[in-house]
Amino acid sequence: MQLSLDQATGLCRMAALGAGANEEAAQSLAASIVAAEAEGLSTVGLSHFIDYLEALEAGRIDGKAEPVITRPALAIYLSDARGGLAHTGFDRTIDDLAKAARLFGVAIFSQRNAYTCGALGYFTGRLAAQGLVSFAATNGPAVLAGSGSVKPVYCTNPMSFAAPAADGAPLVIDQSSSATAFVNIRKAAEDGKRIPEGWALDASGNPTTDPAAAMKGAMLAFGGQRGANIALMVEVLAAGLSGANWSLDAPWFTDGPDSPGTGLFVLAVEPKLLDPNFEKRMKDQLDRLRRRYGVHVPGRARAEAAEKAAARGITAPKAVVQRISEFAARYSS
Repeated sequence: MQLSLDQATGLCRMAALGAGANEEAAQSLAASIVAAEAEGLSTVGLSHFIDYLEALEAGRIDGKAEPVITRPALAIYLSDARGGLAHTGFDRTIDDLAKAARLFGVAIFSQRNAYTCGALGYFTGRLAAQGLVSFAATNGPAVLAGSGSVKPVYCTNPMSFAAPAADGAPLVIDQSSSATAFVNIRKAAEDGKRIPEGWALDASGNPTTDPAAAMKGAMLAFGGQRGANIALMVEVLAAGLSGANWSLDAPWFTDGPDSPGTGLFVLAVEPKLLDPNFEKRMKDQLDRLRRRYGVHVPGRARAEAAEKAAARGITAPKAVVQRISEFAARYSS
């Protein structure tokens, strides 16, 4: 089905309200989901939005939670999401975070007790749009084997890095510590497709290409031990510093009544304090890498997709739109 971005945002807002979110949470969530879909990230777009709606309905997300935001130091913002969305506290803080980064050179946003945050590049990309270099890390329920382990001990533990470039799209890197994202394995299971070797283990610790077996076993880190070490680093930044649940202690995000209570770490840096010409130099370097050496520059394709979506709208599976519409109808009635 074809939807304009305004139509998709309105539908998602109404669906979130119908599922039990308040107005602020509904707007925050709708904006992030439609941004992901517009950028071509369909696995964390409208289809993933259904996970949020069902979590709101079941109580895994408190749609009316009021995040408590404190400032333990001038350049540090600490948010307790109190079982709500990851987006609400960040949305309330982003402008102050950016101001602090410009004043002090660096600023940190750290959050605990939230539902999983979806596309992590949504957070860093918005800071890059304000001229800041940003790094983010988050965790969730355990699905990923650690170094030397065959049992899940970490989430996919994604990280994102973004940097502004003059007169163009920012660099936006958004990747998991795992060989792939969990939603890709779940989609393969739904579609009846095999997964590549090296993505996962079954429940007995054996390599598998069966996505159903993988979902009962453990995912594998990219790059073996090195990727698993990065997953641990992300775990410490996201959960250790914030006081959020470690991945081993986080309830599952699609079952039960409890929030996974995840953590989020966001670092913002003012590059102009180090190099006033940073954005121009970034543009020149990214252009050189892309044109002369054929390097794929992350973020460019997302920006191009978003520009096309703004003009032409997005196309989503009919079943997904119908399911979202069921929640929206509750609000309408």
